Amino acid sequence: MKTSLTFAGCLLMALSLLAWQPLAIRRNQVGCYPWQEKVIVVEGINPTGKVRVTTPTGKTMKPKARVREVLSPWSDKKRYVVDLGELTATGRYHISVGNEQCDLVVAEHPYHDIAKASLRLFYLIRSGVPIEQGGKYNRPLGHPDTCVFVHPSAASALRPAGTIIRSPYGWYDAGDYNKYVVNSAFSIGLMFAAYEWQRDYFSSQSTDIPESKNQTPDILDEMMFNLRWLLTMQDPTDGGVYHKLTTPNFEGFIMPTECRQPRYVVAKSVTATLDFAAVMADAARLFEPFQQDYPGFSAIAAAVSERAYQWAKEHPTAFYRQDQLKDPAITTGTYSDGNARDEIFWAASALYRLTGKQSYLDEARQHQPQRFSTPSWGNVAALGIFEWLSPIPLDDTSSMLRLLTDYCNAAVKDIGSSCFQSPYGNTPRDFGWGCLAERCCCEAFALLYADKILGTTKYRRAALQNADYLLGRNATGYCYVTGFGDRSPMHPHHRISAADNVEAPFPGMLVGGPNPAQQDKKDLKTPCPSNHPDESYLDVTESYASNEIAINWNASLVAFLCWLDAETAK
Repeated sequence: MKTSLTFAGCLLMALSLLAWQPLAIRRNQVGCYPWQEKVIVVEGINPTGKVRVTTPTGKTMKPKARVREVLSPWSDKKRYVVDLGELTATGRYHISVGNEQCDLVVAEHPYHDIAKASLRLFYLIRSGVPIEQGGKYNRPLGHPDTCVFVHPSAASALRPAGTIIRSPYGWYDAGDYNKYVVNSAFSIGLMFAAYEWQRDYFSSQSTDIPESKNQTPDILDEMMFNLRWLLTMQDPTDGGVYHKLTTPNFEGFIMPTECRQPRYVVAKSVTATLDFAAVMADAARLFEPFQQDYPGFSAIAAAVSERAYQWAKEHPTAFYRQDQLKDPAITTGTYSDGNARDEIFWAASALYRLTGKQSYLDEARQHQPQRFSTPSWGNVAALGIFEWLSPIPLDDTSSMLRLLTDYCNAAVKDIGSSCFQSPYGNTPRDFGWGCLAERCCCEAFALLYADKILGTTKYRRAALQNADYLLGRNATGYCYVTGFGDRSPMHPHHRISAADNVEAPFPGMLVGGPNPAQQDKKDLKTPCPSNHPDESYLDVTESYASNEIAINWNASLVAFLCWLDAETAK
């Protein structure tokens, strides 16, 4: 078992954490484009006059490095931002600063493998089917979900409490084994936004999944696996959508085949129903060209989308309230939200694109946001803005574009004084639950999106700097995506990776990242090494606050890195 929760296992883990100290040199551990800036950050050592570079041909040189000194705003650690200048030949460069050494890879397609792995991860976390194309991660069928109970909170006249329904397929949501409509719909919606602008790229991308030989792009095949589950979460008697499919309590760190708790569909909610309506409207459009593989799906998706929207309009205060659920009580993830304005905006915008009906346009305009915020499951307004700023834009998009560009201009303005030469990671609010997704990746995605709309490359450099941060040029020295870089998470809060007897976790998983709130503090056997915002990270299985994985976080990684691979590899 890769990650043991026994005393001996925790002791070994603690000793390994104490033994390892990050290199003084922090850099992108995956790779850079030839034309991309080559910046490293050196901690604690003044590199002036000490930088040496050995080129891929074996030539050693002393570059004319530009050095900028900066203090961490939280720890008072002294860091030096070093621009190595023009290193454009492809290959592996050896960098030394005094006694500290590292390698820097320059490649024509440095993000291709990690981008593919981030999307392929969704195949590895499929529920209700055996995983047979996962290599060493193959596993038998778990959670068939052919015997799912209607919880009393979800009961209706034709589906009373205790009714057994089928609700198979879908993705395991995070470190746990449940399936949540809000997060599933959001994750698909974000990846749809990337697909719409990069169709040629995704059409040629193979992720080695069972559907790879059909006529549909693999990314849409993967979305369909989750869309099929989502269809089962709509009550056919009234159009409302159950909030989640869940066990009463989280399962232990065991494999899916060992789970024994009953599973329930729980309480219809207005937010889940609207998210469902939005993503089904988009799916109806995007799958229309692929009738050969999915005959009739687009018509079904369009119908269920409109029906869900109507239910939501009739139940505007049906918010999910877990504390009111009984027989049995439910203690798993809530994804609760007490404001549906952003969900209405997204759903109405998506339905207007699909149907052209004036009523949806009026609803969308009524609920239009006043500013752009990076997309998250709790605030999906950005997905609505992306509907408007699509390749075929909706009506007058000037106000939407202004919101996006105002956000992007604010994001990039302080890069020159930042600790790690990036727009992300410079204020305490950049760090917290899922920050590497909702702050770092989604910020970079917004920057790339704005460039695409404007027909420029003015924000691309900043997006690449966030990639540098994510992949190692940061305060902890981690590449935060499993399976890549010199130092990546080995013990994510992920049940299968902890229980599958494979040492390495699934590759391509983005962990949540530094979280100074440390909500898991009472559950940690190994204390977090730091309380500083950008260093509050711990690579142990118990650290769900900083080291869990989740589909929405990986969706942001897919959207960011696949777009980067598509757009900058041209």
